[in-house]
Amino acid sequence: MNNIGISDLYSLDKTIAKTIFDNVKYPWQVLPKIKDYIIELGKKLPKEKYNQIDENVWVAKSANIYPSAYIKGPAIIDEGAEIRHCAFIRGNVIVGKNTVVGNSTELKNVILFDNVHVPHYNYVGDSILGYKSHMGAGAVTSNVKSDSTLVVIKDTKTGEKIETKLKKVGAMIGDNVEIGCGAVLNPGTIIGKNTNIYPLSSVRGVILENSIYKNKNEIVKRI
Repeated sequence: MNNIGISDLYSLDKTIAKTIFDNVKYPWQVLPKIKDYIIELGKKLPKEKYNQIDENVWVAKSANIYPSAYIKGPAIIDEGAEIRHCAFIRGNVIVGKNTVVGNSTELKNVILFDNVHVPHYNYVGDSILGYKSHMGAGAVTSNVKSDSTLVVIKDTKTGEKIETKLKKVGAMIGDNVEIGCGAVLNPGTIIGKNTNIYPLSSVRGVILENSIYKNKNEIVKRI
């Protein structure tokens, strides 16, 4: 199965969480590690750049946090990030440099690389969003199957399957991916770098890099 490894999807120099991916083959394998990683990393953050505002919550002094936002630890909000009105950060969250978490957006057990935008009414759970990826208004990740069985990563072209051994896996979104408004990314979706997903799409499986996803029967290469 191609294009689902960490180096295929992500520029690791674009996240404060680079070392969480050490000795890991697939990105979803870090999901159970996020909580403990944040706690250990937070203790090492330089006090001249970060404030600890609550138990296991570290916020860069240059970040802009709106008064109505809610942040539950463990969480790290990196430099230049903006957490807007009524954002709901539920814990086990790393928000990268210059990232925007918008109004009424909910995050849970996620890593957002630098310069990610989830600016309007997004739910992102048990997911990893790569550098400069963007989710349009109302786009969401679905992280639990309707029958509550363990998530399997499926290559929609070859039929190959990888058992994640996890009940909750949202989406692994590569660098520079654009998710259209109202799209739903089903459990275990992998989206390669530089790919565009059309608005209102229901996406599942592995979508290769440099693609335009119009629907499950029409996926074309970007020119």
